[in-house]
Amino acid sequence: MNAPFQTQSPPRNRMAAEVPILAPTPPRDACLPHELPMVLDWFSDLRVLSLDCFDTLLWRDCHAPTDLFATLPHINPYQRVHGERQARQAAHAARGVHDIGIDEIYRAIMPHARDADRARAIAAELAAEARHCYGFAPTIALMREAKRRGLQVILVSDTYLGPRQLHDLVAQAAGDDVAALIDRVFCSSTYGKPKAAGLYRDVLPRLKAAPHQILHVGDNHAADVGGVKPFGVHTLHLKQFTAQAAQQLRLESAVAALLQGKGGSRLPASQPHRPALAMAVAQARPPAFQLGYATLGPVLFGFDQWLRSAARALHEARGGVVHWLFLMRDGYLPMRMHQAGGAARSIHAIEISRLTATFATFAQDTAIMRHVEHNRGIDPAILARQLRLPAATIDALCTGRTADPGWTALVEWCRVPENRRPIVKAAQALANRLVAHVRNSVNPAPGDTLMLVDLGYNGSVQSLIDPLLQRALKVHVAGRYLILREMVQSGCDKAGYLDEQHYDPATLNAMTTNVALIEQLATMACGSVIDYADDGTPVRSSNDIGKRQSTVRETVQQGCLAFGDAALAHIRRSGGDTVARAEAINLWRAANAATLMRLMFLPQREELAVVAAFEHDVNLGTAETLALFDPAIAHEGLLQQGLFYQKGVRRMFLPAELAERGFATRLTHFATALFPMPLTAADFADDGGTLAVILSDNHRSTRIDLPIRPTHDGYSALCIPVGASRFVAAIPFGNLAPFVEVHSITALPAREYLDNRHDTHTRQVAVVPQFEGIVPLTDRLWHCPEAGGFVLLPPPPAIDDANMVIVVVFRAIGGTGRTDVFAPDEAGAAA
Repeated sequence: MNAPFQTQSPPRNRMAAEVPILAPTPPRDACLPHELPMVLDWFSDLRVLSLDCFDTLLWRDCHAPTDLFATLPHINPYQRVHGERQARQAAHAARGVHDIGIDEIYRAIMPHARDADRARAIAAELAAEARHCYGFAPTIALMREAKRRGLQVILVSDTYLGPRQLHDLVAQAAGDDVAALIDRVFCSSTYGKPKAAGLYRDVLPRLKAAPHQILHVGDNHAADVGGVKPFGVHTLHLKQFTAQAAQQLRLESAVAALLQGKGGSRLPASQPHRPALAMAVAQARPPAFQLGYATLGPVLFGFDQWLRSAARALHEARGGVVHWLFLMRDGYLPMRMHQAGGAARSIHAIEISRLTATFATFAQDTAIMRHVEHNRGIDPAILARQLRLPAATIDALCTGRTADPGWTALVEWCRVPENRRPIVKAAQALANRLVAHVRNSVNPAPGDTLMLVDLGYNGSVQSLIDPLLQRALKVHVAGRYLILREMVQSGCDKAGYLDEQHYDPATLNAMTTNVALIEQLATMACGSVIDYADDGTPVRSSNDIGKRQSTVRETVQQGCLAFGDAALAHIRRSGGDTVARAEAINLWRAANAATLMRLMFLPQREELAVVAAFEHDVNLGTAETLALFDPAIAHEGLLQQGLFYQKGVRRMFLPAELAERGFATRLTHFATALFPMPLTAADFADDGGTLAVILSDNHRSTRIDLPIRPTHDGYSALCIPVGASRFVAAIPFGNLAPFVEVHSITALPAREYLDNRHDTHTRQVAVVPQFEGIVPLTDRLWHCPEAGGFVLLPPPPAIDDANMVIVVVFRAIGGTGRTDVFAPDEAGAAA
């Protein structure tokens, strides 16, 4: 029998008869990547293994086949695509064929070129394919098993290459040993038609096997199943990726296009992590594990490969021992990834926080005033705690004062030399303890290099302690970061895996916008260091992050480390498993940038569910923790301000808050974060007309026409300036429509309306309306039976004597444009 299943024998006794007989397992019509080596067991009486080539045997370093065209030296990608389309159309019109050879394509691209020039261009494309293709290990294992069983192995490919060209490509990309496993090669270009148009009708007569003795495997269901199975051949559809992984890779390709465009000579949308993601289909892992495996894993694997190269370069340039100092806490996961891949000679977990590094700098008296003056806008009580002032002094300076007066009081106190002396003395002692911590952990020899490893992104700790460590330990200090975007040129030895050598400042700034997510996934479950014992032992703050978050984070990190094991395990290249070191790092860097930015700006629903309850600890002299994201806050912001909200707001993980607001909104946010554009609120909103509003105080009434700005979900916003809680506002909603749905009426400081901070929502206060000629049917739905109906909005409480605005978010129901009965001479009576 040819069926790929076995039937059960009849039961031999009564007990066996009581066991239900299972129905025969239906023939499999698809397989997953990890199942490839064993699929021959699913069928009997096979004589031929037939394989598709691209994305089955040979995979590419990029997302789409056309991505490769960007690397061609003689033509650009658009010429290559256009030329192939034109050549196919001409061949179909002249000969009725669907598929053509690469020679015809290049004759269409370069119609006036010499044959030798076209030959060089074709050779360049074949070389690019060989450079960026590799063999997929599970498919190669299947081929070896087929040969062991005595099967013939053939390739049947829809391609513009000829049989000899394709066979040579397999040898150059995957190795001569792999090419030697192939007995015959059939190409659609030879027969003028692809598999979906009946190529297998021409293949079968050339094989010494009946159709039921052939198994064909390929990744394209329409071609490799729909085009082959009608001929009686067994077929298996190779399902490369889960739906989530396929979407992730599509989004990463889209992000790569925004990061580097589709021009230039670099390979766009490089994705060397595709094989490892494909093999993960076999693992029914929890979403947290998958988040680590599919996103953080590729990024930190690439980062570690670059770190190893950077350490070699430091040793070659300076000699001595290069000590890897992973800065805790954010350096914890990079350290684990490095250890999993084989640790360097000297690696150490070092605990230096911005808090301890900053205080150590106060050993220089001038650093105290500089720190306070440069940090205006930070809560003065937090600044005072960073100076380690006594609690009584902090209370005397800050209690009962708002932000600006409190900061002024702190500055004046710090100007007194006698007040600074205890700070200087304490800072000198802490600096000595910090050095003891490094010395006892590392014990470097003079002339060695301390390579500080961290996520980044400004290298603040290094800028603060670099002079101290060089002076005390007689070493060179070098910082190597995942992302480096210095806001001030420190003059320190710093470099980033993703830095200005590879990406422009605007892109790097966008990369750092949502870095809190990466920090929380890469950290360790302990409090931040706040001091050191005399022997250098770290003294930590309490860990206020919940146990559940720590458990989820550990699962994410396990997934990340699992990717490290799988990253190169399924790639087979001619001459070894890696391309040239520099080229490999560049491939991973470009892929990692797209992966990182995709996670930050276009996170998937499954990923957000993993971190939905995460909190972020601020770690700057405060025990404050903040929710990583809150979708309700972004929804309110969009309703109040429309799309302009996402341009001005400062939140820790805004893309997560926008995740349910439609792809257009998310992509708009990404684009405005990536490309500096001088857009104003007016550019983001359509013209919704105006509404005459009366503002009144104890002395007079004034009518002003205010714009109605369409915002989000069909709502509009009316922004009413009321000064420092000075004016009552009268809004003639009766002029607009018979019904009005009011989402919210809130007051907030005017300066924050279009320039939000992460906590702006905490300073919004609800305003309770009073009705004249308007009937509230519910809290939000109001009936306006008369054109003259209006609501009165009392002035809100003042905040620091700041000018306030009242923002009314509403939508008119049942028609608009009633006659305006709110004439100027009636303003006083109305108010």
